[in-house]
Amino acid sequence: MQAWSKLAERAAYDGYRRVVSRTFRLPDGRIDDFEVKEEGATVAVLAVTPDREILLVREFRPGPERVLCELPGGAIDGGETPLAAARRELREETGHEGRLEHVGASVECAYSTRVRHTFVAHDCRRVGEPGGDETEFVEVVRMPLPEFRAHLRGGQLTDLPSGYLALDHLGLL
Repeated sequence: MQAWSKLAERAAYDGYRRVVSRTFRLPDGRIDDFEVKEEGATVAVLAVTPDREILLVREFRPGPERVLCELPGGAIDGGETPLAAARRELREETGHEGRLEHVGASVECAYSTRVRHTFVAHDCRRVGEPGGDETEFVEVVRMPLPEFRAHLRGGQLTDLPSGYLALDHLGLL
């Protein structure tokens, strides 16, 4: 298997999300276009308290148009390392800090450029009030580990691969 030859790329949409149309020569010689979400890297944090509870954020998600309980996380800002972004996002979204450990990274999907870095935050303790950006309206949820496992298996969060990576890393699957 070889990588396809990219022949061209153009912006297809540029709004809250950017979508590009990429033209490729396929292995059989045909030429076809594929739309790809052009997205920056993000972080997701499995935050564990000393009582082995998982810190989640409950928030409305525009894609599924529902309120979901998710791992704290978000975009890596320009010039920021994944570790710094994980520390900032954990503090902004939950008001907690912990000892951070990078456990891996995963691709978002076959039609996105996003890479999501997964962290575990050990021994998380509250250090202040949450305070995200102007489009974030979150509620912090403390979920016992067995309940979080069931939540993860239920598939009702957008950080599913990160949840599994982190629990596997901790030997808690």
